[in-house]
Amino acid sequence: MIGTELLDDPQADPLLVGRELRDIARLNALFGGTRAVLEALEPFFQRSGNGRRATCNVTWTLLDVGTGSGDIALAARAAARRHGIELKAIGLDLSPTAAMIASAAGVPTLVADGNALPVTPRSVDVIVASQVLHHLPRPVAVRWIAAFDRVARRAVVLADLRRSRLAMVGVWAASIGLAMNGITRRDAVLSLRRGYTKGEFEEMLREAGVRTAARYRRGARIVAAWSPSTE
Repeated sequence: MIGTELLDDPQADPLLVGRELRDIARLNALFGGTRAVLEALEPFFQRSGNGRRATCNVTWTLLDVGTGSGDIALAARAAARRHGIELKAIGLDLSPTAAMIASAAGVPTLVADGNALPVTPRSVDVIVASQVLHHLPRPVAVRWIAAFDRVARRAVVLADLRRSRLAMVGVWAASIGLAMNGITRRDAVLSLRRGYTKGEFEEMLREAGVRTAARYRRGARIVAAWSPSTE
């Protein structure tokens, strides 16, 4: 692992964690983190067969691993509703502070992680893990991916960061312009240093037994999405 981020420590100062999670949610909204996940989920919502209905008469479950403040899960819920799907989101996060913040925002969150998912095989419709894997040693990340593939029924979406010097400079400048705190600024750059190339991401997928391609997305993002029942 390269360096240490604030969110690597489950017992980090709750005040600092709360500030960083708010900053991350802003960065997700402004620089493609949220969009990357929603674009990957859209084909699965479209294939639900429910169409774009005004009322929701289909219910899916979503497990958001490393949910942070719950911003991605809430955005996914809103997107699903536009397709007539009621998405019941549950978060997992190793940080008690993050779990409290996400729960207060409307995403019930358990203090847990991908090492011991509190669900059985094929018991969750969708699993999302956004900007989580780069916090893990590679062998652990591979085990988590394999576990996600076993647990999900309809879809797994992994969204992380593409390693990029240009993006490091950009996020540093943007965080200053947005008056984000210094810890967020440092961790945002460190997260990008920990990011992946397409080849590295796909190698982890293969080691986990998943046969799908990774794709670069705007905002120095990398995404892989697949249906466990068909891949």
